[in-house]
Amino acid sequence: MKTLFPPIDPFKTEYLRVSDIHSLYLEQSGNPNGKPIISFHGGPGSQSKPDHRRFYDPAKYRIILFDQRGCGKSTPLGEIKENTTWDLVGDIEKIRKYLKIEKWIVQGGSWGSTLALAYAETYPQYIKALILRGIFTFRQWETDWFTKDARLFFPDRWEKAASILPPHLNQPVNDYLYDLYMGDNTQKQLDTIKSFNIWHRSLMTLLLDESKLEGEITKDAIAGEKIMHYYIKNNAFMKEGQLLDNAHLLKDIQTVIIQGRYDMCCPVQTAWELYKKMPHAQFFITPDAGHKSDEPGIMEKILEFTDKFSTL
Repeated sequence: MKTLFPPIDPFKTEYLRVSDIHSLYLEQSGNPNGKPIISFHGGPGSQSKPDHRRFYDPAKYRIILFDQRGCGKSTPLGEIKENTTWDLVGDIEKIRKYLKIEKWIVQGGSWGSTLALAYAETYPQYIKALILRGIFTFRQWETDWFTKDARLFFPDRWEKAASILPPHLNQPVNDYLYDLYMGDNTQKQLDTIKSFNIWHRSLMTLLLDESKLEGEITKDAIAGEKIMHYYIKNNAFMKEGQLLDNAHLLKDIQTVIIQGRYDMCCPVQTAWELYKKMPHAQFFITPDAGHKSDEPGIMEKILEFTDKFSTL
């Protein structure tokens, strides 16, 4: 079985100013003269992590990671002004130009796959290949699923998370969470994020490690929840089904779609629909995996295709 490459440090880290408000954390690792590949983190509202570098052969690849607007090390943390899907697409193009890259490979999972599709459909001429995992296109049923409807499989987890909600909630859960996270009741925000953090973690892997359910709630996590619900409230600033409708624009790009059969965060239905729109893509359902990229079957497929695409 393939394993991740050993941990590495970046050979360069910096901040790229992309607007009057936002500066992005940007890092490069691996081979400065290698094939450029950029990885998009999940969320919206998460951040790049050191292990994300380890999916790519550092001898072959110039590995580019960044934190999206308001996320992780980017500043200002948690800022939602000038923060839309299309602002992020513009940022990615600014990164490409800044780094003087003609064409690159794009990789993204979960929300990262959403952003990869949005960028690729806008700038297909700059992409050598797409590696997509845990497909999410931000349609209404998809956001409803991971925020509440997956309770069909996890009623116990949902009941525990929902116990923090007002007993007679008279608005949709996502609307309530948006209003709460945009407000100034910091303690209530923290208590709710702690409760729903367990819910979200319950959906991430096929075989759940109970000891990892309750993670530390950091300022990054609070900012991330704010950004995520801001994007949900605004349908990620896209028309319903837009990414699937425009998938024909990617017909000339080598693409692999990797999906866990039992992904309870981003169900396989969306990956299947994307494949039907992109019949030229290579499509793999990992039979014994859930959502996360480090589940063995999914990890092995990502490593397989980063190796294959290194010869493009």
